[in-house]
Amino acid sequence: MAIYESEHTQFMREWLKNHPEEVSVQQAGRALWWDRPQNPELNEGFAVGKIEQKPYPYSTEG
Repeated sequence: MAIYESEHTQFMREWLKNHPEEVSVQQAGRALWWDRPQNPELNEGFAVGKIEQKPYPYSTEG
């Protein structure tokens, strides 16, 4: 059984095979925006300050 792979995925696989230096650039970008240390005290403050949302926010009833 053949597994479908989109043209974009095929392109990206070929691109990364021909440009291996881009993997380190991707990892550096991910570390910059996503892999950040978490502050438990700050996250706890966010959880405490959360306001419960109504089931349907556009409702005009109570």
